[in-house]
This record gives sequence, C-alpha cells and structure tokens, in this order.
Amino acid sequence: MTDILDELHWRGLIAQSTDEQALRAALAAGPVTYYCGFDPTAPSLHIGNLVQLLTMRRFQLAGHHPIALVGGATGLIGDPKMTGERTLNDPETVAGWVERIRRQIEPLLDFDGPNQARMVNNLDWTAQLSTIDFLRDIGKHFRVGRMIAKESVSARLHSEQGISFTEFSYQILQGMDFLELYRRYNCILQTGGSDQWGNLTSGVDLVHRVEQQAVHALATPLITKADGTKFGKTESGTVWLDPELTSPYAFYQFWFNTDDRDVIGYLKVFSFRDRDEIAQLETEVAEKPAARAAQRALAEDVTSLVHGRTETDKVTAASRALFGMGALDELDPATLEAALGEVGATRVEAGEELPTYVDLFTSAGIVESRSAARRALADGGAYVNNQRLDPSTSPDARPSRADLLHGRWLVLRRGKRTVGGVEIA
Repeated sequence: MTDILDELHWRGLIAQSTDEQALRAALAAGPVTYYCGFDPTAPSLHIGNLVQLLTMRRFQLAGHHPIALVGGATGLIGDPKMTGERTLNDPETVAGWVERIRRQIEPLLDFDGPNQARMVNNLDWTAQLSTIDFLRDIGKHFRVGRMIAKESVSARLHSEQGISFTEFSYQILQGMDFLELYRRYNCILQTGGSDQWGNLTSGVDLVHRVEQQAVHALATPLITKADGTKFGKTESGTVWLDPELTSPYAFYQFWFNTDDRDVIGYLKVFSFRDRDEIAQLETEVAEKPAARAAQRALAEDVTSLVHGRTETDKVTAASRALFGMGALDELDPATLEAALGEVGATRVEAGEELPTYVDLFTSAGIVESRSAARRALADGGAYVNNQRLDPSTSPDARPSRADLLHGRWLVLRRGKRTVGGVEIA
C-alpha cells in the first residue's frame, strides 16, 4: 500500500479532512500515532462502529500506530443527540460496558509487533481532575460561539427540550482527549464519523491553542443504503457486534441480504479485498446477480472478522442445511436456534403425542391453511428435517419425539425455498 490516503479515497472512506496535503506529508514522513474513540453508551458496539475500527486497521496495516480509546468518562455523559437528552447510566454499568467494548475491539487490531495498538480509557485522566482545573486549564480555550454552531447542539438549542450543560460540555471532554493523547504519545491524528466533525475539530483546535502544534482530523462518511432505509437496522433492531445481542447467524444474514446496488461499496468499506478481487465481484453482480457471489463474499469476510472463521463456518453450514444442502443434525443447538429464529420458528405446546404434520405445517406458516398442508403432502413437496414426506403419508400422521433435533426442533420446508421451524415445548 503506497499511500493510505489514496487507498481510503478509493474505498470511499474520506468525507472530510482538516488539511489533507499536510496529513499526507506527515504520513509519508514516517509512522504516525492516531486514535479513534468509542463511547460505552450501550453494552456493545454495532456495525456502524466497524467503519472506524476497520479504518484504524487499514492505517495500522500501512505501518502507523493506533490508539483505541474507550470513553469511560465521555460514556458517562454521551454525545448530544438531535432528539433529546440521553439517559445517564450509572458508573458501574458504564465500567462494565467499557470492558465488553474493549474485548470487542481487541481482535480487530494488532496489539503485538512493531506498530502495536494501544488501548486507553479517558477516565484515567479525567477522574481526578477538579472542576476548577478543568475550567481554568481546558474550558478557557473554548469559544461558546463555535460550540453552539455544532449541528447537534444548535438543533437542541432551538428545540423544546433544549440542551443541558452536561451534554453541551461533551465536545470539551473529547477535545481534551486529543490534547492528552498528543502529550502522552505524540498522537497527531484523530479519525471518526462525519457526524462527529465538530468534536474532531474541537480537539484539533485545542492542541493548536495549548501546544501551538498542528494536528489532524479525518472523517469517514456515514454509510447509507440505496433503498433509503437506515444502515445497520433490521426489523428486529440494531445489528450488534456482541453475539448475545445479534447472533452470528443473524449477523451473517444481514450482510448476505445486501442490495445489489450497495454490495460493492460495502465490500470496499468492510472487507480487505483488493481492487482486482472487488472488480471481479462487481462483474459477477452485473452478469450473474442471482448467484449473489459478492454478498456471500461480504458476509463471510465481515462475519469472520467479527466472530471468527469457526463461527462463520457454522452459520454457512446452517444456511445450507436449512435448504436441504447439509446435515441438520450436525448443527450445534445455538446455531440451529439462531437460524430458525431468522427464518421463523413457532413454539408449540405438546404432550407425549406431537401434532400432526398438517397441523405443524399450518402452525409454522409454511402453508396458508390445513387444506394447503394436505396438498403439499400429497404433492410430495413437504419436508421434515430435510427428509421428504412420502406422498402417501396420511394427513393424520405425526412425528415422534425421536425426530426432534436436539430434543426440541423440527425444520419444515415446502419445496426448495419455503422454510420454517417448530420448537416443541
């Protein structure tokens, strides 16, 4: 990689920069130290945060030194939202979230080697800072006129809710982070999303005022979707990095379901495939869109980055098995449950004798009615656990408990593509 900024431009990852030519010169002169901050305002990072994490990784692969800042202090306040005041979480909750987020960041950066990453917590330099020292040493360098010009602050000032001094002061704390990292580690670059531009430049200005040194900020664009819906959201909610909040199967399916219009752009942002590989996938999208080769590559790459290759292999095996191209009994319970949760699983209370196949297919929504279920059986288009039910099967026939996968589930399928599941209680 001859020039990291050229690479980022090609990938569509530069929205704004304070002085790109000066930054380019600094990067060319030798390894620089840079940072990005992540606030623990939830128990997990989400896929929007991946843009920053993978941008950090690209800089590291180009030979530069990353600092991942987890905001134990700023997380107690929260960046101002357009819609109203945040709910303040107690310190114990935030401290727990700090540790969870640290564990999510660690696999995505290299903490060994010549340009090893560093993890820091801004609570370390704010917890003992007195209010008087904060106001005298830091607050005096900020101008209120510039602070209220920030978009989220301005919007709140003109709303019915207004804005508290607590959230108004957030940009001062973030600016102080840049100053502290400059002093401790000679950090000269901060990266972040374009919605954070006001906060990014507050740090640049503070370092310049206090240390009379030029430092840099670089913002990535917000990721959008061609259909106008919000990136990173599904019907079930936010797509989290934590497997307990978004299963690896659901995570994989999110990426696999990417629109053809978005997939090449997402490959540039979220994968480490080179230009030739992405150009080949772009050709496949144009010539053979039904094959979904680009979506499969994207889903496998991002799921492997976040959850590891072993989990990715499990979810791809589950995807194949649900549609009759693999062994269902080889799937572990958690993966099978997650997969059925995505395609739709119905819980059925049953005694010793299970419901009939007709009732099961109807309850699972595989067919519209009991009569449609009978027709599916008679036509030979009904499958239970990937086994085709013989057309001569009686409508009153029923599975036994020995047929249940892991003692709980049946996978039902009509034809090749209509799949659902039943959990027997």
